[in-house]
Amino acid sequence: MPTYRRLPVEFVKGQGSWLWDTVGQKYLDALTGIAVCGLGHAHPKIADAICEQAKTLLHTSNLYEIGPQQALADKLTSLSGMQHVFFGNSGAEANEATLKVARLYGNKKGIKNPTVIVTDKSFHGRTIATLSATGNRKVQAGFEPLVSGFRRVPYNDIEAIEAIAKTATNVVAIMVEPVLGEAGVHIPDDDYLTNIRRICDENGWLMMLDEIQTGIARTGKMFAFQHADITPDVMSLAKGLGNGVPIGACLVNGPAADVLGPGNHGSTFGGNFLSTRTALTVLEIIEEQQLVARAASLGESITQKLETAFADLPLVSSVRHKGMMLGIELSQACPNLVEYALDHLLLINCPSETIIRLLPPLTLSDEEADILVTRLYNVLSSYTPA
Repeated sequence: MPTYRRLPVEFVKGQGSWLWDTVGQKYLDALTGIAVCGLGHAHPKIADAICEQAKTLLHTSNLYEIGPQQALADKLTSLSGMQHVFFGNSGAEANEATLKVARLYGNKKGIKNPTVIVTDKSFHGRTIATLSATGNRKVQAGFEPLVSGFRRVPYNDIEAIEAIAKTATNVVAIMVEPVLGEAGVHIPDDDYLTNIRRICDENGWLMMLDEIQTGIARTGKMFAFQHADITPDVMSLAKGLGNGVPIGACLVNGPAADVLGPGNHGSTFGGNFLSTRTALTVLEIIEEQQLVARAASLGESITQKLETAFADLPLVSSVRHKGMMLGIELSQACPNLVEYALDHLLLINCPSETIIRLLPPLTLSDEEADILVTRLYNVLSSYTPA
C-alpha cells in the first residue's frame, strides 16, 4: 500500500553510524531509524545475541515461562524503580496497554466514562485508540469516529491541567511525552513533570509517560522522567529498547501496579525469547559503555558545535536538545530539505518544513559528531529555500 513517501535510496549494509546504499555510497545516519538503533547498526554483541537465541529458541507464547522476559522485566524495574512490565511488539501497543490500564483503573473506582488528559502536538501511535490520544489533527483526519475519553490541553501548560482538575469528575489519568518528539523536539519547563506528578497525587489520577522516543538513554538519563525527582505510575517504552528488533513495554507502579490481571490483556508475540534477549543485550551494552552519561555530554557538545557553526546562518533560528534528541528551528520553510541532505550523504528528519530533528546513535564518536556538524552546515549554507 502507498502508505509511505519513501526517499529514493535503498540501504543494503550498516555499520555503527553509517549506512551503504546499493551503489556503495556511504551515508552518516543522524536519524537511526527514528530513534531506534541507538547503538548503531550491526552491533557485534547484539548480532551475536540474536544469532545465538535464534539457534536456541524463538517463541513459545506467553502460555509458558520465558526466562529472558523475566530477566528483562527485572532489569527494567530495577532501572526505573517501577514494579511490573507488560511486553508487546511496538510503541503503539505499549500505549494501548497504557490506555487500558487507565480505563480499568477508572472503572474499578466506579468512575463512569473514565477520561485521560492528553496534550496538543503529542504523538502516541496509529492504532485507533492511540491515534485518538494523539494531538495532531492531520494524522487523525478521515479515521473518525475516534475513540472518546480524552481531554486535550496545550503542551507545557500546567494551568490548563489545574483548571480541569477544579471541575472534572471523570478524569483518571494524564498521558504526556517528557519531550515532544514527533512534533520536533519541544522541551517543557524544568518543573513540568514535577507539577504533573503533584496534580495527579492531589486528584488520585495516574501519571502516564510516553517514553517511547525519550527512553533508553536518549535524553541523557536512562528514562527522561529521571531528570525530575518523580516516578510515573505508568510508562511506555519501545524504539531504542530493541535496537531494531521490535519490542514494546508498558511499566506500571504504585496505584497502577495491580490494575491488570489474568485475561485483561495479552499478546501472542509480545516478550518472546528473541526480542527480550536482544533488549537485555541492549541494556547491558548501555551500562558497559556508560552511554547514558555519554548521551548527555555528547548531546551538549553537538549542540554547542551546531550553535557555533550556524551563528552566521540566518536560516537557523535556534538549536535545542535534551541529550541526543536535537531540534533545529529554521527561520523559514525549507521544503525538500531531507532530500537535499540525502544528496550530501546525510540522513536527517524534518517533522515540519521549519524544524530539523536529529536522533544520532548514542555510540557516535567525537570524530563522527564533527562530520555531522560539518555536513549539516554544508547542507544549510548551500540550500536555497523555495
